[in-house]
Amino acid sequence: MEKHFKIWVYEEGEPPIFHDGPMNDIYSIEGQFLDELVSGKSPFLTKNPNEAIAFYVPVSVTNIVQYVYWPYDNYSRERLQNIVKDYIDLISHRYPHWNHSRGADHFLLSCHDWAPDVSAAHPKLFKNMIRGLCNANSSEGFKATRDISLPEIKIPYQQFGPPYLNNTPNNRSILAFFAGGSHGIARQQLLSHWKDKDNEIQVHEYIPKNLDYFSLMGQSKYCLCPSGFEVASPRIVESMHVGCVPVIISDYYVLPFSDVLDWTQFSVHVPISMIPKIKEILKGISFEDYLEKQRNVIKVQRHFMLHRPAKPYDIFYMVMHSLWLRRLNSKLF
Repeated sequence: MEKHFKIWVYEEGEPPIFHDGPMNDIYSIEGQFLDELVSGKSPFLTKNPNEAIAFYVPVSVTNIVQYVYWPYDNYSRERLQNIVKDYIDLISHRYPHWNHSRGADHFLLSCHDWAPDVSAAHPKLFKNMIRGLCNANSSEGFKATRDISLPEIKIPYQQFGPPYLNNTPNNRSILAFFAGGSHGIARQQLLSHWKDKDNEIQVHEYIPKNLDYFSLMGQSKYCLCPSGFEVASPRIVESMHVGCVPVIISDYYVLPFSDVLDWTQFSVHVPISMIPKIKEILKGISFEDYLEKQRNVIKVQRHFMLHRPAKPYDIFYMVMHSLWLRRLNSKLF
């Protein structure tokens, strides 16, 4: 892949709407990917469009929302949709590449919750385009055969991701842990059923200031990862960074890198309707099966870590591999 997969980035547009993106917080994979690709060191970047296997449309949905919608007096997606459509119209008239494939070898990456709505107003225009989305909801038009599920990773300022901890299974005294706000149906139900009610299933809306969030994750066998307003959760990556088996509480979520990773080997999936039975489900997993899942979490950690410059098999390379697979399987019209 590294030798043959080449990407050309369109030069049209100016920051911050184009050629820029968030480098920190929960939407950061959007900016980190672009910055890594165009840094001049990426083996995947080409300056010759005739060598390109894929074409990157460098628009930042996050920055559109931040700069175009401020102040937030109108939550209509129309402005967002028109900006991206106008950009596609521009490059399709200026270059032949979009028209040769009807967009099947073009891609856009965004972690913002609104990103899936970019193509909603013009479905025919974006029918073939590859969308890299954190909000990978199969009930809202995400197609695993065409689109890419991006892991949502919360990157603190001046860091490259959550802390790395690796307590042994014997040093994990908490069966399951969650702390977070009541955002979305899954979290509301989780807090309603389990908040501060069980010593083994430790669910908190807010943890006391004298306790450390990541230390508690590192002391837990299982980390509960409920969806928020959208299906993705940065807790999935956080839990793997600390060697905790993620319990994915979500419906319709297409998990990242599932083309090559078997999530059943290192995670547990609990439908939202089964939240009241979480303890029963986790207690029903034998200690031997837990140990196998935990060992596999350690094995796949490297695929969810960010490095600059990127390293083979890390999160950047995994996204590139997902793109590569989509291009191999795409039909050019």
